[in-house]
Amino acid sequence: MDPVFTIAEAAKLIAAKQLSPVELTKGCIARMKAHDDTLHAFILPTEERALADARAAEARVMAGSAIGPLDGIPIGHKDIYNTAGIRTTGHSRLLEDNVPAQDATTVRKWAEAGTVLMGKLSTHEFAMGGPSFDLPWPPARNPWNPEHFTSGSSSGTGAAVASGMILGGTGSDTGGSIRGPAALCGIAGIKPTYGLVSRAGVLPLSFSMDHAGPMAWTVEDCALLLQAMAGYDAADPASADRPVADFVSDIGKGVKGMRIGVVRHFFETDNPVSPATLVGINHALEVFEHLGAAISEVKLSPMVEYHACGSIILTSEAYAVHEPWLKTRFNDYGELFRDRLALGGFIRATDYVQAMRRRRTLCEELKTAMAGCDILVSASQATEAPKITEVPKWGTMEKPSLTIPFNLTGYPAMSVCTGLGAGGLPVSMQLVARPFAEATLFQVGHAYEMAAGTRKRRPTMALAEAAG
Repeated sequence: MDPVFTIAEAAKLIAAKQLSPVELTKGCIARMKAHDDTLHAFILPTEERALADARAAEARVMAGSAIGPLDGIPIGHKDIYNTAGIRTTGHSRLLEDNVPAQDATTVRKWAEAGTVLMGKLSTHEFAMGGPSFDLPWPPARNPWNPEHFTSGSSSGTGAAVASGMILGGTGSDTGGSIRGPAALCGIAGIKPTYGLVSRAGVLPLSFSMDHAGPMAWTVEDCALLLQAMAGYDAADPASADRPVADFVSDIGKGVKGMRIGVVRHFFETDNPVSPATLVGINHALEVFEHLGAAISEVKLSPMVEYHACGSIILTSEAYAVHEPWLKTRFNDYGELFRDRLALGGFIRATDYVQAMRRRRTLCEELKTAMAGCDILVSASQATEAPKITEVPKWGTMEKPSLTIPFNLTGYPAMSVCTGLGAGGLPVSMQLVARPFAEATLFQVGHAYEMAAGTRKRRPTMALAEAAG
């Protein structure tokens, strides 16, 4: 089978007319046909659309009128992103026949950048309830071992990128739904600053905590994807009306002189991580120090305070979105989603208001803590991927989330793979920057990837073939 390229690699080869967008797309289609019966990354492949997009991109390249680095790059969209004339289900029976008339803003932007649409990707039901086995489509599985979980809710994107079916894709992140699958599938994924990327045309879960962002094999690829999807959009009331930074130009400049803070109590005390996860984070800190960064420890409120505050807000707002359907079509939801979301009906207005007040205090705390740091380091996920059949229904309530603090505060945060742990499954770290400092995240994350060499090994898919 054809080699798997990063977006940056493919873009250079396409620009030099050494790689055909059509052949690149055919290679992705071949991988999808070989492995998706096992991985279930796609809800709806769009092979004819992909080939048409690829032929159009190739014609532009040959005519000397290529649009940019994403022209001819195969991508997929999480199935909560509206796609005009193409079914968008939210991985739910309630929207099984829903065909939007308009693209989401981000879908349109990527299409205008020349991307090749490979299809719609699995999620957790309405980006919250999973992994579920009682829905019209099965949950996505982990390419490193399909008996294991991808995390969620951008599960199909994580699986499709890691397996090479697409070179990049969209995710959404309300409590960790980009960074979780990026971590367990061994790829890169960024939750941008709240308001940087439009959510217009993306099915909502929590209006004040939803973020849209990209997932890809490398940090650099995420930068290229974010460059094409960021920007003000009047159709999203939370959209930030400010110029979009250059996310790519600082990549390769290294981390010398940067100040990196470590929120060690988050991953050693508040939610202790697995041995391999801890080794990966500590090694990354050694790499940063060797590259010339200054490392210090940062103390924040216990992570359970961020988690409790974020969970009350998320669940309350999600219940408000779904209350009409919960009252009339309760049993049409999958068990996990309806049981988790029904809790929102019991949260008092007093609790929601107090959580919003506490949110402001925690935002100020994080702002103060980051005044002396360029980047914070924590963990993305506590452990390697569990078996998909052993994910507990109420697991998100058992231990505080490592990712939700940065949904609550709206700060940009990215998951970066630090290697492989138990069972040959990926482990990762989480990098956090100040609001709208995504370029710094990419600069630091890329420096680590280059120094550590973690992007050289992809899933062999041998286990997937055996399971299939």
